[in-house]
Amino acid sequence: MGEALISRLISLKIFAAEAIAVGDPSAARRQFLRETYGIQAQDDNTAVLAAADIVLVAVKPQAFRYIVPNLQAVADQQRSLLLSIMAGTPLATLEAVVPSWPVIRAMPNTPATIGAGMTAIAPGQLATAEHLQQAQTLFAAVGQVVEVPENLMDAVTGLSGSGPGYVAVMIEALADGGVAAGLPRATALALAVQTVKGTAELLQTTDMHPAVLKDRVTSPGGTTIAGITQLETGGIRSALIAAVQAACDRAKALGS
Repeated sequence: MGEALISRLISLKIFAAEAIAVGDPSAARRQFLRETYGIQAQDDNTAVLAAADIVLVAVKPQAFRYIVPNLQAVADQQRSLLLSIMAGTPLATLEAVVPSWPVIRAMPNTPATIGAGMTAIAPGQLATAEHLQQAQTLFAAVGQVVEVPENLMDAVTGLSGSGPGYVAVMIEALADGGVAAGLPRATALALAVQTVKGTAELLQTTDMHPAVLKDRVTSPGGTTIAGITQLETGGIRSALIAAVQAACDRAKALGS
């Protein structure tokens, strides 16, 4: 996700490549980032942080403890904006490490890699309207941005953060259904992907409620209602609701 942001921020000329610095423990990864994007990359996180106006924490929640000493080393020497995309890590945890810094918690999703992501942001106690605008500008480089209260961030994680995984499973299942009905695998997959993409774009473009679209394509005694009957028999709605709730609960557990 960090690389997706770097790529888009540079390509959209929001930041110059030489203005971006990354800390990474892998020498191979640092070399790749330098050669691919022309940015600074080094293994000394403290040095990277000391020169930063905006700090993006893009690590797994379990790895956060390894960079806490680096943040604490510079916390009293400057006042940077801290952005975190760590799942389940509350603002209070971040603010305890850098108590004088404005902090914003964010949750993007994987379509950000092609500029089609959805990011939710939640401001901390010291974050101002200017800080929120900076965060919105940064994450708008990889898609749409919405502001939510922090108590909804785990729900965001369960829905849009984990959602691409659910959609991928549905697309795979649709393609398998096409194969079962006699279509070649490549054709079935192409049909499934474009059907999901086109339906999402139609709903977004027209601002139509999904139920309205479903009713429009469901004629009496037709093929669509026959398929939907099977989906309802299989419990697709309750399964998806339960998936979002389970992912939300897991995000909460990561932050505890």
